Amino acid sequence: MVNGVVSTGPNETFVQVIPFSGVGRAFSYRVPETLRRDVRLGSLVQVPLRGRIEYGLVVGHTQKLEVDISRMKMLAGCLYPVPMMTPDLLILMEWLQRYYAASYESVLETMVPAVIRKGIAPKVHTFLTILKVLSAAELAGLKRRAPHQGRLYAFLQEQGKPCLKTDVFRVLDVSRSACKALVEKRLIREFSETEERVAYKDVHGDIEGEALVQAFKLNPEQAEAADSIGASIEKNKFQAHLLHGVTGSGKTEVYLDSIRRTLETGGGVLFLVPEVALTPQTVGRLRSRLEALGRKTVVWHSHLSEGERFDAWMSIAGGEAHVVVGARSAVFAPIQNLKLIIVDEEHEPAYKQEESPRYHGRDVAVYRAMLNDAVCVLGSATPSLESLYNTQVKNYQLNKLTKRVDDRTLPTFHVVDMKHEMGKGHVPLSRALVEKLRDRFEKKEQSILFLNRRGFSASLLCPSCGFVACCNRCSTTLTYHRSDEILRCHLCDYEECAPKRCPKCREQAIQWRGSGTQRVEDAVKAILPKARVMRMDADTLAKRHRFREILADFRKGTIDILVGTQMIAKGLDFPNVTLVGMVDADLSLHMPDFRAGERTFQLLVQVAGRAGRGDLAGEVVVQSFTPSSAPLQFARQADFEGFLHAELEQRREFHYPPHRHLIRHIFRGRNPEKVAFVAEQWVRMLEKAGIEGLEIRGPAPAPLEKVKDYYRFHAWYFVGKVSRVIPRLAALKKDFKADRDVIDVLDVDPMDMS
Repeated sequence: MVNGVVSTGPNETFVQVIPFSGVGRAFSYRVPETLRRDVRLGSLVQVPLRGRIEYGLVVGHTQKLEVDISRMKMLAGCLYPVPMMTPDLLILMEWLQRYYAASYESVLETMVPAVIRKGIAPKVHTFLTILKVLSAAELAGLKRRAPHQGRLYAFLQEQGKPCLKTDVFRVLDVSRSACKALVEKRLIREFSETEERVAYKDVHGDIEGEALVQAFKLNPEQAEAADSIGASIEKNKFQAHLLHGVTGSGKTEVYLDSIRRTLETGGGVLFLVPEVALTPQTVGRLRSRLEALGRKTVVWHSHLSEGERFDAWMSIAGGEAHVVVGARSAVFAPIQNLKLIIVDEEHEPAYKQEESPRYHGRDVAVYRAMLNDAVCVLGSATPSLESLYNTQVKNYQLNKLTKRVDDRTLPTFHVVDMKHEMGKGHVPLSRALVEKLRDRFEKKEQSILFLNRRGFSASLLCPSCGFVACCNRCSTTLTYHRSDEILRCHLCDYEECAPKRCPKCREQAIQWRGSGTQRVEDAVKAILPKARVMRMDADTLAKRHRFREILADFRKGTIDILVGTQMIAKGLDFPNVTLVGMVDADLSLHMPDFRAGERTFQLLVQVAGRAGRGDLAGEVVVQSFTPSSAPLQFARQADFEGFLHAELEQRREFHYPPHRHLIRHIFRGRNPEKVAFVAEQWVRMLEKAGIEGLEIRGPAPAPLEKVKDYYRFHAWYFVGKVSRVIPRLAALKKDFKADRDVIDVLDVDPMDMS
């Protein structure tokens, strides 16, 4: 292989191509001479297969041909002049397929975006401009001989600059043949320019002037962490760092310093964030620092337009972009000379994909860094137990930031026992929280109220007959949305009109149980009618860029109180926020998940971290029916070490992750008896196989037994090393005579146990 070109001899070139059609293996093709310059490892090509032309990816070259060359088919075309996947991504593709027990088709479709496979054309603008200046007499003669040509020429002369061709014909009533004639006479010139569709083009950070070029002065803790990461970057060897910093400790400044050091060595940078909502803020900060240094930052995530995604990917593949910021899928961006990967808020479950291939973005980032001899920085105020365990066994290097920037104090933590508030009937807000909201409003300070449940009420209950409104397709209750008077299932989006009477006994005194963000919003407006209250959840953010607009208004101070779900719980920095209220802290604590305590502790700390990030001290009010629970008490005292010790000890006792890996095997189908039978038969066969190091639990109905008309059973496998067990499971699945009506999926290192 020379300069990336795959070849087997001086006169012939052969490549191996995996088609996107799902055949699951590579085929050998001859490369015509006209395509040899463009076809390289990672190129997207067109191949003849099964009597039609299909797209495929070049994954290797053939050295020993096992078929007659004369019968070997030729490539039909090459989509782009540059490869769409780098060599390390080709290795990563094989690892994803093996580790996550996924098909080549699903892996390829995930790693090579649909917009790239479609091949959207660039956005091109055509301009017209004067080429030869005519005298007044010459122009008058032109107008007499050819009035349309004369008017068009005079218009361009008046403008004095190149004009968009479409604008010219929209303003002037002239024929297109007149334009063609002027071009042929060389009186005007027609030319085209490609416009790059840049995501968040209008987004810039708060830092201006000399700060663009010079890094901020780091405090001693930040400097120590940055130097540690910088030393790893200089070694040009793989090293994973866990940056554990309390909320408001300035982790972003350490990231920026590490990015600067990497760019100075000519390396590329990948910056991952868990939510699309955090991308604009991160992009603004990076662009404000890096554009003056001549470094291009692009954005990649699924919520961009097709044009923005296409242009961003082509900019990355062509080596023009040095820094990529994006959500989970950006981990597959074809960055040239990748030397630094940053995974912000690494503990977030959003990094885990719930469709095949069910990869975890954080783990893939670490593996990709290893393939590139790069540095991977995992950052969080509440790191996952898996990452902390890796620091204990010396796989990762731990860097700590224990203080907030400028020695700002952590917010004061108040816990309200909601059992004492029940005498007043169902109220979403406690008296203590209401008093503090009024106080902050009078002081012109801002507040955030957090509740991780959208809608108005969680369920409808008839006290007379006990009827509960449930989804017919899923094992869950319907949520009441008062804004449009409907009951909606948040799993399958089924909806129906909210009844005024009980559908079963016709009783009028139906009750709405539980609170959602809509009810909290209404309660705040009733308490503070003059306050400017905004709700931010999936129901209010249907409009594109609405999230950015709301956060911009909140930062400007045009919103006094922000009510929202988990999307406002992390990564956002508002200096004037001095009060954060967590309306129902128990929601995540009672989930059927061994990570429930860890998730609750992380959420409490992250939500509390939104308060007191400026010069004013902050307060946090947590409402709970179980105020003595361990996660809440540890969060109240900001005792991360205590929580870590207690939780790890409990996991060690039960041999749960991170001490072992977990594989969740999900069976689903429309017939519950058939699903249960297939799951039981599979587990029996697995027990007979006696795979060493495999412990089986189940099968049993999943906590959410029915979702979208599919019944679900699952089995859990505890293993020491996934790479040793997955091939055995895959081999057994080939021999297992499963019912075609039952679908089964292996979920390696699952984050969702529902």
